[in-house]
Amino acid sequence: MRPLPIPCPAPQVPDVTATDAFNTAYRAARTQSAVFIAVERSGRAWTVRADTLTAAPRHTLDDATSEAIRTAVTHLVRDRAIDSGSSPGPVHITLYGVPDEARARHLAAALHTALHGNPEPLIQLVGTPKPTSNPTV
Repeated sequence: MRPLPIPCPAPQVPDVTATDAFNTAYRAARTQSAVFIAVERSGRAWTVRADTLTAAPRHTLDDATSEAIRTAVTHLVRDRAIDSGSSPGPVHITLYGVPDEARARHLAAALHTALHGNPEPLIQLVGTPKPTSNPTV
């Protein structure tokens, strides 16, 4: 598999619905020391999966980016746009219950960009406010 571009366009996010597809994409990310990102069909809904262990130890997230991802996932769960069993990380990020493939791919692409230090597309897509590290009183 070729390395995914950064940012990764939604149509290029791998579909790992089949076990072989998942194993191939995950192994490729690990071999390339790249962040793993993918979508998969799960019943009537879709799941977005991300994993930064495949890029360890050289890949780290700053606190502001981690907080932006947590805030986005929390917002999506509260709006019932994804299932409550979804996980915002810090290493494995899983978004369950995305209603359709197009939305899953756009979320995956924005999440991939966030995992590379630019949470702005994810913030805009989800409609969450920017997190503040030191709110003023």
